[in-house]
Formats: sequence, C-alpha cells, structure tokens
Amino acid sequence: MIETLSFPDPTQLAVPFFIAAILIEFLWIAMKKRGGRYETRDAVTSLIMGAGSVAEGILLGFIAWAFFMLLWRVTPLDMGTSIWAVLICFVLDDLRYYWVHRFGHRVRWVWASHVNHHSSQHYNLTTALRQTWTGTFTFMMVVKAPMVLLGFHPALVLFCGGLNLIYQFWIHTEAIDKLPRWFEAVMNTPSHHRVHHGRNPRYLDCNYAGVFIIWDKMFGTFVPEQEDEKVDYGLVHNLGTFNPLRVAFHEWLGIWRDVTQPGLSLRQRLAYAFAPPGYSHDGSRETSEGIKARYLATHPEQRGTPGFEG
Repeated sequence: MIETLSFPDPTQLAVPFFIAAILIEFLWIAMKKRGGRYETRDAVTSLIMGAGSVAEGILLGFIAWAFFMLLWRVTPLDMGTSIWAVLICFVLDDLRYYWVHRFGHRVRWVWASHVNHHSSQHYNLTTALRQTWTGTFTFMMVVKAPMVLLGFHPALVLFCGGLNLIYQFWIHTEAIDKLPRWFEAVMNTPSHHRVHHGRNPRYLDCNYAGVFIIWDKMFGTFVPEQEDEKVDYGLVHNLGTFNPLRVAFHEWLGIWRDVTQPGLSLRQRLAYAFAPPGYSHDGSRETSEGIKARYLATHPEQRGTPGFEG
C-alpha cells in the first residue's frame, strides 16, 4: 500500500485562470452592458473571503489530513492511481459534494459555514471565491471517510476535490446563458447554479450539484431556471454589510444566541443548532418549507410547477 503520495494543488495552479477570467467577465459586462453586474465593495468582500478560506486551509488543513491518513492506515484496500481510479474517485467525490452541499442547506450547523457563499446579492465570478473560513468546524470531513476506506489515497481524494472546486468556478456567472441541451442535461451549468443562488421561494434548496447535475435529478432536488422568473440573488434575509468578519461569523453567533436563550428544553437547543435554517421553537421564523407554503397560499396556481412539486 502506498503510504506517501502527492498530487499538485489544482486550486493554486488555477489562480492565474481565476484572475484572468474575472477580468474578462468584468470587461465583457462593462462593454456589453449585460450579463451581470460588479459592485466594488461586494467584489472586494468576496476576494477577502477567498483569501481567508485559503488561510484556514493552510492553518487547519492538517486536521483533516491526519484523520484521512489514520483511515488510510487501517483500510486493507488500495485503488491505486490509474486513470480509472482517478475518474472513479472524481465521480464519487462529486456525489460526496452533493450530499455535503445538501447538508449545508438543511442542517444549520453546516449552513453556518456555507451561508457566507450565498451572502452576495450579485452573481459573478468573484462570488465563486466567497468561501468559508470555518469549514473544519462543521466536521463534514467525515463524509470523505468512505472514499478513503474504499481505497482511494487521501492525496487523490483531495486532488479530486480541488478539481471539483475549479469546475464550479466558471458556473458563477450571468454572462453565459443556456448551453446545449445535452450538456445542460448532465453537467452543472451557470443556468442551473444561478437557480441555486436564488432567494425566490421557487428556487430555495435545490441544485446542490458540484459537477454533475444528474445527482439533483436522481434525488429530486433539481429545479430548472425559469425564463419568466429572474433569479433574485442573496439570502432570505440579506445581511446589509460588506464586513468580512460579519459575513464569516454571523450565523455562528446567531446559533449561540439561539441555543443560550433561557427557558428552552435540551431538544429545542439542539434543534437551533442542527434543524434546518429558519427553525424556531415558537414559530416566529420560517424554514424554506414554510416560505414555499406561504407563497403557494397566495399563488395556488403555481402548485405542481418546478420548485413547488412537493
């Protein structure tokens, strides 16, 4: 069994591409007067969030690595590093990403880390860089454990995860409309991911895919972009700030305030941390299901249309 194995960090190698693509998109929008919008403070906040995410990975990445290497030493399996092993690992990692991403919208503890990525009210390539500073504390690294136990070396798993993130960069744009039908049917695209970033009731909690949109279609979470309903980007309750510290930590502070309220039962305290975002013990807030139900109460004709099939 291979004990030490190294792959290049694809996200670091892609940094020049990220910068060039952002400049090209900015110039395209400026010249064509369409395809999105850049707001200086918003873009700077996204860039700072991206830099902070890289710093967190450098400072705390050893925790996940140590955990994965421990699993690697106990598994009897070794899938090797052939092209087929890399391809299978990439597909399985994308399935892993789908579920982590879905947890990130349905479990408040994970949402507290992921929410910053949705905090921009704009949608451009800098939004892709608005990444978490607190991913390690969600413990979602455990979802990668089965891949290591199946015999994929931790270095290969991390390499495929980096490729996944690189793919997701280019889908954060309004400059690209719908792509050929065959591509839209299988792959995640700007159109599909725009929907994921929407705060419209129809678009809440859907399109969790990283690379392959087929996961959403398989698990019933796919909603296509509607020509007659423009995506409204951001959070259900937008922050109204460009302060990176507040963007990074506001939901963690919210959990702390809710969990430490006086007079709650243990179950209610746990629910404030692990129930879907929007949970409240007294019904004073709304989860995404509540928002959809309230919308359908005033728009019953929309029942059964995409995003409202449930």
